Amino acid sequence: MNENIRQILALDLGQNTGWALRRRCGDIHSGVTRFKPGRFEDSGMALLRFRAFLDGMQEMGSIDYCVFEEVRRHLGTTACHVYGEFMGQLKIWAKDHNVPYLGVPVATIKKHITGKGNASKEEVCRAVMHRGHTPMDDNEADALALLFWTVESGPLFENKGETL
Repeated sequence: MNENIRQILALDLGQNTGWALRRRCGDIHSGVTRFKPGRFEDSGMALLRFRAFLDGMQEMGSIDYCVFEEVRRHLGTTACHVYGEFMGQLKIWAKDHNVPYLGVPVATIKKHITGKGNASKEEVCRAVMHRGHTPMDDNEADALALLFWTVESGPLFENKGETL
């Protein structure tokens, strides 16, 4: 284990949450976890499962930093509500576990991984694959792209006010 490497969790929030975790050993694990409520469940069950997911990530080794894709515009009302609920839960969880967090604009992530801020989902997926990863969908690709931006952008969490 390298003490200089920080454990970072990157999230593309939603009912299908893409995630990427860089461990202290330098290994990167990623995937997509689905939180869509079942037929007889309300959205509260999805939020409880999301919280359990975050707790499980923390149990894999203490998370030093958490970053999430900061979405400013949604195409539908449901997507907007789900994103807001998950973001709220993430912030509460981060505060409860003393984990600094940061939202990163979508265009910033896309520009870093592809060279252009308005890249398509396919272009982001191709850029992530070019780096040796095989994302199952655009959610996982977005989380990996966010993780790369975080690792390659230097010390992000110093002097960030409320995120500390």
